[in-house]
Formats: sequence, structure tokens, C-alpha cells
Amino acid sequence: MNGVRRRGCRVTRFWRALRGGVCEVGRSAVNTFSEQFRKHFNQAPAVFARAPGRVEFIGNHTDYNGGAVLGAAINRTVTVAAAAAPAGQFHLRSTGGGAPVELAILPGGRLTGEAAWANYPLGIWRSLGDFKLPRPAGFDLLVESDLPAGAGLSSSAALELATALALLKLAGGTLTPDQLAALGRHAENTYVGVPCGILDQGTSAFGAAGHLVHIDCRGPVFTRVPLPANTHLWIFNTKEKHALVDGLYATRHRECMTAAKILGVKLLADLTPAQFAAQATKLDPVIAKRAKHIVEEHARVAETVAALARGDLAAAGRLLTASHRSSQHLFENSTPALDRLVDLLEPHPAVLGARLTGGGFGGAVMALTRDNFGQAEAEKIAAQAGSRPEIIHLQVADGARVVG
Repeated sequence: MNGVRRRGCRVTRFWRALRGGVCEVGRSAVNTFSEQFRKHFNQAPAVFARAPGRVEFIGNHTDYNGGAVLGAAINRTVTVAAAAAPAGQFHLRSTGGGAPVELAILPGGRLTGEAAWANYPLGIWRSLGDFKLPRPAGFDLLVESDLPAGAGLSSSAALELATALALLKLAGGTLTPDQLAALGRHAENTYVGVPCGILDQGTSAFGAAGHLVHIDCRGPVFTRVPLPANTHLWIFNTKEKHALVDGLYATRHRECMTAAKILGVKLLADLTPAQFAAQATKLDPVIAKRAKHIVEEHARVAETVAALARGDLAAAGRLLTASHRSSQHLFENSTPALDRLVDLLEPHPAVLGARLTGGGFGGAVMALTRDNFGQAEAEKIAAQAGSRPEIIHLQVADGARVVG
């Protein structure tokens, strides 16, 4: 794994606004999308850009704690079409619903209700200014997505990166993948209000078919890790709503920062498991559980990379399931529906490991399986779960890019 040093999240109402239909941007899809754009804005789109969602393979809540994460860009995407508009004019629409947004001047605060989804692209436009990068004076933007709502697959980061690429193209600017990831994170932290780390944007920016994206978040440093060809990723989406911006995500972030301060480190990932164990009694029991999860999860990421490198899929799978149990019992960001799915998947002989993916508090379980786990097996698991989760067989895909 050869690293290159680089510089260097999530919310719900927005997901409902981005349910729609283009995964591969072929000629007919582009033509249809163009027609929709013309209908809404009375001009042709000047640029198309797309960015993938991501699966958090392992590394739950480690990114903002300075730890390591493994993500995978997936073949479910957000696609945007854009064109320049008169200065100070911002017109945004989604094919999947959500209120259309027509602004002659940007509001000082955040949009709310059914228009809240537009905080992401508008936050990107503002962030381009913060980063002293070129941006159009105004823009028309149409958004389409085939990312499932609320599955923890980071439709928010995908929208941010697709928007950034489109607006930069309109203004004649470019960004490297690491700069693109940093821009998206800044937008989500500053203009949406989610204190996310770099996992979502970094994975969407650096994704490559057949590879996981390893991120050392202290740099951050991004590297690609091959995923064995005889494995498959499955998502079981419980469709439980999880509004991360509404408090639970921020609470966990605050608990982690409190633990680091008491233990005298900048970030929890600065501690080894042994160092943490020697000081754990300094912490309130609840705060200690949160910190223990982070420190041990950071170590599990390194162990998973090593297991994949030596071809030990059984060990990698055990680490994935151990990650879920830590989220369940220590970080307490799982739910009974997620736990039930992992309980059903874990003993299946073709399942290597399973864990919640994303911020938690709802959403989806990811399973890593062998070749002999197929749709029929997935449907049996889903039926036994009782909640009838949505099943998605994913492919690991390339990262964000301009597509036309």
C-alpha cells in the first residue's frame, strides 16, 4: 500500500429529495436529463458531473477522531447538470422531489424543511469562495440520484462533490481529489452543520473500481487497497430514519472530544489500546465506552488492511463483525433492526462478516460475502429479519468526475 500525502457526513431530509434514476450516464440518459434541465431552466446544461456514494467498510466514527478508515465508492451515484445563471441567481431542482429553490440572494442562515437539501450545493458554492477558487456568479442546477434514501451511503457527500466539479467546470477551475474532498467536508461542516470527518468525501473523490480507499485521517493520506475479486458487498437497508444533524452524531462527536481532552491527547487515535486501558478509569463510564470503541476501531482498520493484504478473508470478516459489536455495545449507535440483521448474517457460511455502515442510529448493514452468497440467500436473510430491508448488491466503483 503506497501512500501519497494529501492535504486535507450526512443528513436526512436531503435524502428524500434525491431519490431518482440515473446510475450510468449513457446517451439516452443524458438526453433525458438535458430535456428535464431545459424544461426547468429554459436553457441547455453546460456540464454534467457525477459522484458515487460510499460504503464505510470499517472505521466507524474514527475519521473525526484522527483515526484510519476504509471506504468503498459504489455504483450508486448523484448526477448533476448545471449551467451559468445571472449574477446572484441560484435555481436548484431535484428530479426526486424536495422543494425547488429559487434565490435571488443567498440567505444568511440555512434553508429548512423541504428546501433543506439545497444547503449542500449552496454550501459548496460558498466554500468555493472560502477557498478562493473560481465559481460562477449564479447557477442553475438539476440533481438526480439512485442512492437509496437513508441507507448510510453518503448521498450528501456525493451531492457535494458532483456540485463542486460542475461549478468548477463552469468557472474554468480544477481541483485534485484531495482538494475536492477537503472542499466537500468544509461545506458540510460549515454550511450544513454536521461535524463529519473526511471519510465520505475522501472515498467519493478517490474511489477506484475493485479497490477500497484507506484514509489516514491525521494527514489525511489516501491510498487504494485492492479488494479480492472473489468477494461481494451487500447492503441491507432497514430504511430506519436517522437524522444525524439533529443531535446524535453531534453528541458522539462531543463525547469523543471530551475524552481526548481528559486523557491529554489531541485526538483519540493518538492512543494505542494499551495506553487507553491504562487511563480509562479517568473517564466517566459512558465516555469511556465511546473512547474505547474509537481506539480499538482504529486498530481494527490496520488489522483489516493487513488481513486483506495476506488474503486472509476469514480474519477480515471477523474484524468487520467485531466492529459492529463495538458499535452496538460501546459506541451505542446501532439499533435493534441493525443488530438483528448482523445476528442473522454472522453464522451464514458464505458470509465473511457484517456490520452497520455509516453514522448509525438507523440505516443499513453491510455484508462481505463469498461468491456463493446470492440474491436468494440475501432474500432469506431479509425475510427472517422481519423488517423486510431493501437488498442492494453493490459494485466497487470509480470516484467523482465530470462526465460531459
